[in-house]
Amino acid sequence: MTAEELLAAYAAGERNFEKVDLSSANLKNANLSGANLKNAKLNFVILIGADLTSADLTGADFMGLVYHFG
Repeated sequence: MTAEELLAAYAAGERNFEKVDLSSANLKNANLSGANLKNAKLNFVILIGADLTSADLTGADFMGLVYHFG
């Protein structure tokens, strides 16, 4: 799944993205609050400014994650 496909599905009301492979996706400033990202592959994903409030990240793989705190 591409970042664009994920964001379009999220905008359409989908919240279940369990086991999705988003490796190398650019999700800068994305709103994914409340998303189910259990066991998702988030390798080398850019999450700078992303909103993951209440997202379920249980078992997610964050190898090489780019995230900015603050």
